[in-house]
Amino acid sequence: MFINGLGTANPPRSYNKTECWEAFRSSEWFGKLGLRSRMIAEAVLNKENGIEFRSLAVTSLDEVFNIDPDTLHRRFLDNAPTLGTEAGQAALEDAGIDADAIDGLVVSTCTGYLCPGLTSYIVERLGLRADVQAFDLVGQGCAAALPNWRLAEALLSADFCHNVLSICVEVSSAAMYLDNDPGVLISACLFGDGAGAAVLSRQTNPLRRSIEWKEYASLVNPAERNALLFQMRGGMLRNVLTRTVPGLAADYAEQVLHKALSEIGLVPEDVSTWIMHAGGRDVLIALQNRLKISAEDLRYSATMLHLHGNMSSAFVYFVLQAALNDNAKPGWWWMSSFGAGFNCHGALLKVA
Repeated sequence: MFINGLGTANPPRSYNKTECWEAFRSSEWFGKLGLRSRMIAEAVLNKENGIEFRSLAVTSLDEVFNIDPDTLHRRFLDNAPTLGTEAGQAALEDAGIDADAIDGLVVSTCTGYLCPGLTSYIVERLGLRADVQAFDLVGQGCAAALPNWRLAEALLSADFCHNVLSICVEVSSAAMYLDNDPGVLISACLFGDGAGAAVLSRQTNPLRRSIEWKEYASLVNPAERNALLFQMRGGMLRNVLTRTVPGLAADYAEQVLHKALSEIGLVPEDVSTWIMHAGGRDVLIALQNRLKISAEDLRYSATMLHLHGNMSSAFVYFVLQAALNDNAKPGWWWMSSFGAGFNCHGALLKVA
């Protein structure tokens, strides 16, 4: 399998952390929270947390604090198909192919629910063929990108498809929830909205750098399910984020990395470029320490976190795109995503 095209998309409006803090402080919600919760929110938003900007699918930050089931569902419905379509169109253009060339479509999300799913909207808006193999994947959280690609690999390997369009789209502002739980508050301060897309194909694109999917590894530990998950509360998604997450992410990322590398006789020192889901600043620090790599190795993840916040499953598309735009060194690239479950996945890419 080859990655022949990439595309990303964000809502048109981006807000810096100072603007987010001022809007939160002026909202009715601020008065509903306890003193400790207000102090936590102020610390996360005002101090160095690795995030400066977040794109959000709202015309003003006042809208963020309209938190009720109907408003949030409408925000997802209005924005997820649009973002997914924009990212998908950008990936098609990057690959230099038309919509008719797409045989499979795999769309992942965790921030909203539609039936029929997002594939229905994206097939229509991109003008994909009516016989396209379409799959909606839900419930995999920030980890979803690589399982999405694994399904695409299966479709390509089974001779069902020549080109698969992979899309991850998250409207985190449609999963907004606030209460006095520190993890819920911190989560609300970290996430942004965005979509990533890739054209995955059997043959490489001769007009661009060859990016070949070579090895995959995965780890799922249901015993840690309660460390990071969405709960349904009052008809809305409530993100539970615990202090153990950075350590879990680093631990499982290390295990998945070594499993994949050992399959083809490589060691971590053979990796030239790291394409890692960030989660947040503390996650990046934990990854750096556990994997024994430098801040420079994680520069693309850190930059995307700074510019966009945590965009959940869409994040690694932005990181891979940043590395390619920077003409990162060829060789073995490691791409890893992790999240709810607790799940962790990794893929070894051979980049020319």
